Amino acid sequence: MMDPIYNLGIATYRNAVRMAAVRNPKAKLMLRGQRRCFRTLQRKLDPAGGYIWIHASSLGEFEQGRPLIEKIKREQPDARILLSFFSPSGYEVRKNFSMVDTVVYLPFDLPANVKKFLDIVKPSMAIFVKYEFWGNYLSTLKRRGIPTYIISAIFRPGQIFFRPWGGMFRKMLKCFDLLFVQNEQSRDLLAGIGIDNVIVAGDTRFDRVADVRAAAREFPLVAKFAEGSDFTLVMGSSWPPDEDIVIPYFNSHREMKLIIAPHEFDRHRLHVLMSKISRPARFYSEATPQNIEKADCLIIDSFGLLSSLYRYGQAAYVGGGFGAGIHNINEAAVYGIPVIFGPKYHKFQEARDLISIDGAMSIHDADSFSAAMDPLLENQPLRLHCGKTAGEYIKSHLGGTQLIYNQIFGPQ
Repeated sequence: MMDPIYNLGIATYRNAVRMAAVRNPKAKLMLRGQRRCFRTLQRKLDPAGGYIWIHASSLGEFEQGRPLIEKIKREQPDARILLSFFSPSGYEVRKNFSMVDTVVYLPFDLPANVKKFLDIVKPSMAIFVKYEFWGNYLSTLKRRGIPTYIISAIFRPGQIFFRPWGGMFRKMLKCFDLLFVQNEQSRDLLAGIGIDNVIVAGDTRFDRVADVRAAAREFPLVAKFAEGSDFTLVMGSSWPPDEDIVIPYFNSHREMKLIIAPHEFDRHRLHVLMSKISRPARFYSEATPQNIEKADCLIIDSFGLLSSLYRYGQAAYVGGGFGAGIHNINEAAVYGIPVIFGPKYHKFQEARDLISIDGAMSIHDADSFSAAMDPLLENQPLRLHCGKTAGEYIKSHLGGTQLIYNQIFGPQ
């Protein structure tokens, strides 16, 4: 088990979540889900165990793990899979995911929880996605001889693993049988601290967005809306700071249409959003074949549509870049359209790559947004070139899921 200082830190974090749960709905959901975890496992799992345990922190990490889950089920229909989340934003959206046997919240990384969890699950292997490093789970898996992997991981020089005082965290990395990383920089950083069981497999989200595009749904009302203009901008996963830049530009450029799919919304949020728009706008839930033709802006007030909506745009704006970080730009780029996003993109390899090849642009205020948008509106050959570059970039990065599957389960 981990150092007592580590365990004290986890216990302190748990207590902080408990206090936050008094006022914070997400913290309350997490605690409630963790309390139900062991009962759920005992009720739903085969006591013989043998589950492939896949853990994702949140919804974004799940999307990176999903291609591997689907690949396992295609190749091994009888495989038993347990999916766990740490964050409510993952669990509450995917708690009924049909391709796994059970979905649970992962209990806090304390020795008693870890022992009970692994005793019930008896996993045949464990697969962590991208950023999850829980010391007690990892060290216990290693001690029990359970093969353990991390996929789509990415490492940066400033992380604690590479600091002089990061010895405890470097030990966590030694618990993995294989680390599948996104890029060569990650492999080089790990080699510098003596971690050599590393394979560069890229980011499995590329495979996911390709699959999503292949199965993209058609929305006749959205198609009817978009066909009324030569240029439609799809703004996906937007937050108010994104909208405060994009909407004024849209209001003053009547030659374009706009589709807005906010990242989160409620009645108040939608009301405020609508109040910022000075041109004819319509909520998707209220759209009809008759009134959609009169709208210049379509606000998507339903979840689960965005990944298919980018097909109706000539360019995309992906939100989040004025907050914690941009959302999934690959969902847009896979359609072969140029992508614009805010300034907080540096943690995302695909964003840096797309900017370097002119498939994407980063903006930081209204003026820089205008400088990015004006050429896309006015110069169709340039727009098509940027979009083609973005689409070809996605195609060139497919295949990570197959590589990972072959390494873990053997070549097909």
